[in-house]
Amino acid sequence: MTLTPQKSTFLNGLAGALPIALGYFPIAFSFGVAAVRSGLSPSEATGLSVIIYAGASQFLALALIAGGAPVLVAAFTLIAMNVRHVLYGPALLKRVGPDAAKRWAAIWAWGLTDEVFGAALGALARGQRFSESYMFGIGVGAYAAWISGTMLGALAGGAALQGWPVLEAALGFMLPALFLALLLSILSRAQLPVIAVAAGVTIVVTLAVSGTSGILAGMLAGAIAGLTRRVTDA
Repeated sequence: MTLTPQKSTFLNGLAGALPIALGYFPIAFSFGVAAVRSGLSPSEATGLSVIIYAGASQFLALALIAGGAPVLVAAFTLIAMNVRHVLYGPALLKRVGPDAAKRWAAIWAWGLTDEVFGAALGALARGQRFSESYMFGIGVGAYAAWISGTMLGALAGGAALQGWPVLEAALGFMLPALFLALLLSILSRAQLPVIAVAAGVTIVVTLAVSGTSGILAGMLAGAIAGLTRRVTDA
């Protein structure tokens, strides 16, 4: 049976961003609280979300700032953690095919977080027609939720979650849980070996060295495993 392509308007993109926004807002709120607790002002905390816009990396940035890490070390670590985002745009366009619109790709691709990328791939798999308007919608919806959540959390202050330790712990788990749900929605058997390699290396290096080293090693191992599988299949 042939799937009929669904509409791909800006409003459809906003609707597609709703699950992501529901996950982003509380996590961003938690980040805003943590940023103020680390000594940043509400405007500085919001500025980090406006400029960096990368959940796990922003929490890592707070840890590096609080630990007194040199600026160059902090910058290199954050860039290394987020360099994968450079590949999301080309990977998405390759999935769509040669007829994909690219006029505004340099702008909407900036909003391709892990979750937005996963949601876009999932929409394509369900018969959604690709359009730049749709990508702007899903990107803007997720971005707005992240910034507004950060701002409200920062304005609430560092003591906002002190009386709710269970809630604070749950908010810290929501971002990986959201990404895992999106990953499972597009998972195929061919991708399992690559995911297993990345997960295994991440766990081993995290236990042997540190969490930051584990994340970087896992990303590198996953990229190499994926490239190896693609070359082998070709």
